[in-house]
Amino acid sequence: MRISFTDRELDVMSVLWDIGPATVAEVRKRIPDQLAYTTVLTMLRTLEHKGYLSHTEEGRAHRYKPLVKREAAGRTALRRLVDKVFDGSPELLLTQLVSDKNLSDEELRRLRKLLAERLRGIQP
Repeated sequence: MRISFTDRELDVMSVLWDIGPATVAEVRKRIPDQLAYTTVLTMLRTLEHKGYLSHTEEGRAHRYKPLVKREAAGRTALRRLVDKVFDGSPELLLTQLVSDKNLSDEELRRLRKLLAERLRGIQP
């Protein structure tokens, strides 16, 4: 399944990945921007229609839960980023990452360790 979210959909999915199943009101309260209840409801219904969410009825409300794991969405998004921005080259992505002046020495050491483990065949 190819997973693709708009920025707003990703905001909604992030809330659900963080807190688990939630109602429209609970999602709305945790989204950074103040969106209308009906806007959040429409996004949840759209995500459900796309197969990324399901819901159960709870009285008059619906409780939505993600059917897609954060890790799966991350892999798909990263592949898309590599293809579109870095011309399909993971090496160019990694070069960009390690060239970033915002990375701390500790973060760079952890990246080096992950690469060394991967080269030795150890999966994190």
